[in-house]
Amino acid sequence: MKHIHTKEQGKASKHTKVTIKSILLLQLVVMIYTLSTVAAKFASGYGFLTPGFIGFYGLEIVILGGYALLWQQIIKRFDLSVAYANRSIALLWSMLWAVLFFQESVTIQNAVGVAVVIAGTMVVNSDDA
Repeated sequence: MKHIHTKEQGKASKHTKVTIKSILLLQLVVMIYTLSTVAAKFASGYGFLTPGFIGFYGLEIVILGGYALLWQQIIKRFDLSVAYANRSIALLWSMLWAVLFFQESVTIQNAVGVAVVIAGTMVVNSDDA
């Protein structure tokens, strides 16, 4: 498979240094993204078009809109493959929200699966750091 670079991509890659601060910023954006699923789950607890449903569904749309704007800024700072690999940490955030907001349980399989994903993401990040 051939990788194609445009002049703009080449410039961005040369001048962009991946730092711990930028990775933490990326994770913050991913965390914001996962909060949309929390709003969606809360919306599902209300009848269709009730005030609660509309409120939480509207919150989900606002979160996703904010995420879309932030994501566009993030992908300027990272190679796309690194940015998308880091999005997989959404599994960790989603599991955390499930426990905190919905009192769901985490199984050993869940924890091992997320640990494998985190390890893979760390490998991708260490290649660029």
